[in-house]
Amino acid sequence: MPEKLTEKEQVIFDLIRKNPYISQQELAEILGLSRPSIANIISGLIKKGNIIGRAYILNESQQVICIGGANIDRKLHIKDMAQLGTSNPIYSTQSAGGVARNIAENIGRLGLEVSLISTRGNDTDWSYIEDSSSLYMNLENVASFPEKSTGSYTAVLDSNGELIIALADMEVYEAISPDLMLKNDGLLSRSKCIMVDLNCPKETIQFLCHFAKNHSIPIVLIPVSSPKMNRLPDELDGVTWLITNRDESETYFNTEIKNEEDWKNALEKWLSLGISNVVITNGKKGSMVGNKDEGIFHVPSIEVNEIVDVTGAGDAFSSAVIYSWIEGKSLLEIAKAGTINAAKTLQSAYTVRHDLSAEQLQKDMEELS
Repeated sequence: MPEKLTEKEQVIFDLIRKNPYISQQELAEILGLSRPSIANIISGLIKKGNIIGRAYILNESQQVICIGGANIDRKLHIKDMAQLGTSNPIYSTQSAGGVARNIAENIGRLGLEVSLISTRGNDTDWSYIEDSSSLYMNLENVASFPEKSTGSYTAVLDSNGELIIALADMEVYEAISPDLMLKNDGLLSRSKCIMVDLNCPKETIQFLCHFAKNHSIPIVLIPVSSPKMNRLPDELDGVTWLITNRDESETYFNTEIKNEEDWKNALEKWLSLGISNVVITNGKKGSMVGNKDEGIFHVPSIEVNEIVDVTGAGDAFSSAVIYSWIEGKSLLEIAKAGTINAAKTLQSAYTVRHDLSAEQLQKDMEELS
């Protein structure tokens, strides 16, 4: 028997009963809520068994699909001098992380509809991630593997905040398989854009690139670290966006980027492989962005006087690039949006800044210009 509904769930349930083809945007406008909030409430109604059919999806706006990591980020801060072989007093913090999840939350806060496809354990870590994420993205398509642990990244920091050691348990993402993608082929084929991070196995990324090409769907590839560059597909022709950093580009091309000319050459090499749009970020030196139609631009970074936390700045950059591109902005505006969202995230204590919205990003852009 279906569970008792909350007041909001009852209102939405009644509206869907009257019109099973009502879109989430229409529901959002009627109730004065955001589309991600409506998606979350509908997801709850499906889980509770009140909605079985999904007729309303037929009339639904397309979603951005984010595929890859959704993990717990833990920071263990050693209070005094670190001592090996004994117990060290610490204080710890934790937050929801993972490249695909972080990008999904940014894009959800910017007002686009997002679904996350990932894999997880059946544990308290996942419950924490779910609570932190469900307002901003649809989590229905995160597959549960009870025998595995939810992904986690644990950093041990000294009293100055410098990294001593980091431990990454990402084994669960090996289960993001082509078979899992096939189970979600309906969702993928209706998507506005597919974003995949390199936490996924190489064969899955290759599968998604073929799928996107065959269905004429834009695809964005996000590397997560230099060692995982070998997960890029053998054929990159048809990839819509690659958002990479200097280290990752150096690893892929087995070359050093020492100056602006090297940097531009690396970007041209990526474009020559058939990728439509490429970004290479380079820390304080800013980013370089290019495509064959608009050319190549260098966009300086924004000086941040006080960095609160570097976590999530790269994902904030990628998210604003994807969002601005979907909104039809020029290449230069797209790179500037990424730059400003990254700078604002550096000044936030959160992996995804809590003041982010489409209006706020626009305001930030106006202040910059």
